[in-house]
Amino acid sequence: MKILIYSANYAPEPTGIGKYSGEMAEWLAAKGHDVRVVAAPPYYPNWKIAEGYQWPPYRRESLHGVDVWRAPLWVPSNPGGVKRVLHLLSFAASSIPVMLRQTFWNPDVVLTVAPAMACAPVGWLTARLCGATAWLHVQDFEVDVAFQMNLLKGKRLKSLALGLERAVLKRFDKVSTISSKMADKLRQKGVDNEAITLFSNWVDTAGVNPLAGPSSYRQELGIKPEQTVALFSGTWGNKQNLLAIPAAARQLTHRQDIVFVICGDGVMRPELEAACKGLSNVKLMPLQPKERLGELLGLADMHLLTQSAEAEDLVLPSKLTGMLSSGRPVIATCRQDTELAHVVSHCGIVVAPDDGAALVQAVVTLADSPERLKELGGYARAHAEQSFAKEHILGRWLVEAERTTLAAGVVLSEHEAN
Repeated sequence: MKILIYSANYAPEPTGIGKYSGEMAEWLAAKGHDVRVVAAPPYYPNWKIAEGYQWPPYRRESLHGVDVWRAPLWVPSNPGGVKRVLHLLSFAASSIPVMLRQTFWNPDVVLTVAPAMACAPVGWLTARLCGATAWLHVQDFEVDVAFQMNLLKGKRLKSLALGLERAVLKRFDKVSTISSKMADKLRQKGVDNEAITLFSNWVDTAGVNPLAGPSSYRQELGIKPEQTVALFSGTWGNKQNLLAIPAAARQLTHRQDIVFVICGDGVMRPELEAACKGLSNVKLMPLQPKERLGELLGLADMHLLTQSAEAEDLVLPSKLTGMLSSGRPVIATCRQDTELAHVVSHCGIVVAPDDGAALVQAVVTLADSPERLKELGGYARAHAEQSFAKEHILGRWLVEAERTTLAAGVVLSEHEAN
């Protein structure tokens, strides 16, 4: 098949949507499909266009068998509120000529990835112009998140934005998302049940395994063999409720056997660094090379998955799959009725988002029970293998894409015959 992926974020971005869009495109290309990608230059999570991509603004490159077309976008240094909206709109606008050019290529499927929802109309139009299946994949409900976290305000603006989103969602042939709760949200937004499909984020279970011995990062960070590591690894953004971690660490300074490691980068860096100042039991690390992901996740004795209450069920954190695959238990801050809680309850501890004391107690409980750590870690690995294996999830998407495209072709042929 000819598959066109339209995603603002793409490889070589090391985390988030760019990571998944890149892995998907490369997997499809390796299976023999003809894959093109229209994307922005890499900028996330540092919110700075990567070295070597500043000029020219439009470019074409080949990455691991994928034909990648880049269109420029504006990247604000402080991406909040209106600035974030303009940031997304800038790519939607600049990529229009690039997307329209792809109609001459005649793809079979046009897969648009949201965020950015602003790109959805362009993706839909491109698919319609060339008779391709119009597929929208929703990684998070950015409109809802923006208003719930007060990045955008105003009842009229919210009503208008949600109305436009609803109108766009209903036009696609297929709309996929990463969790069953988010699929329910699509139904609430008016998407036909027949159009909705579950397309979870995945993990390379062969590449991220429980380590046979201590992670090499322990020696690099000066962590003693007897110390227990509570690790957060991911984007330092507003949705992550990161300040809960140094707050917990501050209450556990007397526990010399517990170390908190926070790895990543993002817009919350200044606030996080300030909150961690003077805490000897916290170690901050920059983003690590993709090749060392298994070693990094294996550094943890337990993973910390903190997130804002406002973002619950509007996004299922993509970092969860790697945590589970590493064979380590997870402490998640979320309500008990969320999908994240449902997953973590079998392989970790769930605490309320704003309950700092409960987070501290959860860390202590696991640190003081090596047997429980091992047991929950085993459950985590089993769940990753059963539910999030890369080959299974991407293979299932491919089957559905081929089925949908074939069905659309049959309908078109019958229409032409009549």
